[in-house]
Amino acid sequence: MSIYVARNRASAIEHISSRAEGEVDLDYETAWEDALELGRLGQRCGVVVQFRTTEHISVESADALARGLRGEKLTFRQRYLYCRFDLTALSEDCLCELEALAIGHGDYILPGHLLQEATLIWD
Repeated sequence: MSIYVARNRASAIEHISSRAEGEVDLDYETAWEDALELGRLGQRCGVVVQFRTTEHISVESADALARGLRGEKLTFRQRYLYCRFDLTALSEDCLCELEALAIGHGDYILPGHLLQEATLIWD
């Protein structure tokens, strides 16, 4: 099943109204305000509409963590970054920089053993 990521209300309504197969994933700043209404519209149109406030990301390497945090954040969701590598292998300066970037994005860097189910993988 395909997933359409709606970056605003108008595109979500357009996609839901087209009765396209798959799911509509609401990922924009005010999506929480629209989730209930668009979910009901989706039910009437036979389209699954989902809204999540967080992403649980399995991070496979220090390079992947650095790339992900240094790049533009394309989601309004809070990201929990579960590091599946040894964080102690990073220099203190590098770890401090990555933690500052994560804080700036509103994200959390966590040890990998806490991960239960990932919604994304950075490798």
